[in-house]
Amino acid sequence: MIADRMSKLDSSGIRKIFDLAQKMQNPVNLSIGQPDFDVPEDIKTEAINAINRGANKYTVTQGIPELCKSLLGRLQKERGVNAENIIITSGVSGALTLAFLVLVNPGDEVLISDPSFVSYKHLTKFCGGVPLLVDTYPDFKLTAARIQPYMTPKTRILIINSPANPTGVMSSPQELKEIAELAKKHDLLVISDEIYHDYDYNHEFESIGRYYDRTLLMDGFSKSLAMTGWRMGYAAGPSAIINEMLKLQQYTFVCASSFAQHALAKAGEIHLHGVLESYRKKRDLMYDGLKDKYHIVKPGGAFYLFPQVPWGTDEEFTAAAIQQNLLIIPGSVFSERHTHFRISYAAADATIERGIDILNKLAKR
Repeated sequence: MIADRMSKLDSSGIRKIFDLAQKMQNPVNLSIGQPDFDVPEDIKTEAINAINRGANKYTVTQGIPELCKSLLGRLQKERGVNAENIIITSGVSGALTLAFLVLVNPGDEVLISDPSFVSYKHLTKFCGGVPLLVDTYPDFKLTAARIQPYMTPKTRILIINSPANPTGVMSSPQELKEIAELAKKHDLLVISDEIYHDYDYNHEFESIGRYYDRTLLMDGFSKSLAMTGWRMGYAAGPSAIINEMLKLQQYTFVCASSFAQHALAKAGEIHLHGVLESYRKKRDLMYDGLKDKYHIVKPGGAFYLFPQVPWGTDEEFTAAAIQQNLLIIPGSVFSERHTHFRISYAAADATIERGIDILNKLAKR
């Protein structure tokens, strides 16, 4: 007997492509949002040291105190966010799962940009909530003016993701201030997914948590430190919410990875300035290579482009790309529209160049 709520979930379109890549011979893979570099050596060393000294057992559910204290301090210092409390989670996906289960009642409305990361809509529906998909085409900007028409008395939560997946678009400080004013007016909780904050090519990233106390900020280390398989994230915000997430984590994830927590606590602050410059060049390589054949909004962050398909639907175009051994993601995985596709430039330059060549040939159909 399968629970009825499972009918509200579709299999992830991203994971389908991930599985397909394992079966193909040397594909040009521009589909997966995973850095192409490895975990920094000093963090790997600290992880090995933690394992060798026996840091392999359960930690406290909240996360080890030294890591919690360090992260709260960094949020205040680097983003101007004075979060009341924090929980270390199994990646940002773990934080999102806990938060939605704690916060969303049946019938509650959740404001989500269209397009957006796949989990937001599905987690809302899984919890019995109603996703309100805010149309942000053609520039993909989530603004107070665009949000306002979707508001109803049942609207409870607004999700912000800046820099954004799948578009790479960033919210400006002024846009965040205006959204904060709207959220305050309607007493909304804001969930701010900041997992890509280190990939900020124009040095304009700000957290809405700087302007609005009712923000549940989420971040992690999968993208910035290339530890996608380590599953390390956190949520920081009002104690009343964090305490309920802690309660639920006791019965679900129990705690985040013990050795990874100790490694990150020991490693301290790590800034991958060389990586940022490298990824800026990858972005420019991909954007400049495609802009004459595709309509693309140049991203200010993350490591994605979200071009418009030059012909057909996104599924038809993606199928044609796969026939040429190129893996990309149909835009309808992230959106109600079938007009775009996502490219990840978190890949070797040679792979990016091969992808550009294939895509430019496909545009000529």
